[in-house]
Amino acid sequence: MKNVIVRSNCIVTCNEGAEILDGYIHVIDGRIEELGKGDAPVRCFNKETRYVDARGKTVTPGLIDAHTHLVHGGSRENELALKLKGTPYLEILKKGGGILSTVESTRKSTKEELKTKARKSLDQMLIHGTTTIEAKSGYGLDFETEVKCLKTALELNEEHPVDIINTYLGAHAIPKEYKDNIENYMIFMTDEVMPYVSENHLAEFMDVFCEEGVFSPQQSRVLMEAGKSLGFKLKIHADEIVPLNGAELASEMQAVSADHLLAASEEGMEAMRKADVTAVLLPGTSFYLMLGKYADARKMMDKGVRVAIATDYNPGSCPTENLQEIMTYACFGMRLLPEEIIRCMTINAAYAIDRSQEIGSIEHGKKADLVVFDAPNLEYIFYHFGINQVDKVIKDGKLVVENGKLTEGVRV
Repeated sequence: MKNVIVRSNCIVTCNEGAEILDGYIHVIDGRIEELGKGDAPVRCFNKETRYVDARGKTVTPGLIDAHTHLVHGGSRENELALKLKGTPYLEILKKGGGILSTVESTRKSTKEELKTKARKSLDQMLIHGTTTIEAKSGYGLDFETEVKCLKTALELNEEHPVDIINTYLGAHAIPKEYKDNIENYMIFMTDEVMPYVSENHLAEFMDVFCEEGVFSPQQSRVLMEAGKSLGFKLKIHADEIVPLNGAELASEMQAVSADHLLAASEEGMEAMRKADVTAVLLPGTSFYLMLGKYADARKMMDKGVRVAIATDYNPGSCPTENLQEIMTYACFGMRLLPEEIIRCMTINAAYAIDRSQEIGSIEHGKKADLVVFDAPNLEYIFYHFGINQVDKVIKDGKLVVENGKLTEGVRV
């Protein structure tokens, strides 16, 4: 599809808040050529034009999930009863559950098993409107499995319509073989794994879980400095459970994003604004873990912090690939407005993965990643919750989802 015309009654551009009622989008060779009100001019049409009739429906940029743990083995439904009884996550982790349970499953899984499972997740993401994701490693915690997971994601990036940006997260937990010597594990990462990942271009970002019982702020700083020296862009799991000034550390280290932030201080928020660090908030995790609170998105926005919202798709604390579901928690849990949330999942999420020049808004020159929602306006998508409202998805100018299903030619 070299020439595509999308006609819609409501185009949410996510470009400076603009919304075009009764308009068109013209796509050439996978890029947005122009958009405007009314019908597309005659000059936009030729014998190869594919016309997508979205009248009565709402078009948005492709959704961007800026925080996922895509590649992993196994599942953790066995922990559900513990969660319902109120067992704290860090206690589950100490008992060998949590991340360490998934590490064991991931190490035992073959590359093909991991790939099949991750591909199934990508299919779910795509039919729910997600066109680009960030994918973290961190369920191997050894050399072989971390590399296996990163290579799996890279292969899927070539094979699947969803674009995948890799993050190395070896500092996700302390593996059992290093449980009594965290310093040696840090040396292992900085001297063996991270140089290999960097030299072989297996990941663009590196991340660290800065949290009580995992990596301290000082240890996190050491790892981030090592990552920065190797050319990685930085991310950090910050201030999720215990306030450890992770937001301040993200700002000091000029991270691209700081994620979670339920316990972030006001000083940390101010520091993030000054350093232009994007806050990636994960309301689905708050919901699933029954924390009784969400990150203070409103306060961050009021302070001028750029806020993105993602799934945190993972087997233990948010096992969903569906960003539309996360919209519900952001709306009714965080009390954010529909126009705020859609920006958090498009242009702001693009900043969180350093892709704001390419995706995240509907404007001239950007990739034609578009979602057609079977909804008359943006508000309706949030009002009528609990169903998949995606009718069509256009990725790089190609129709990859139609009538809510993957089109022929999409590898499944």
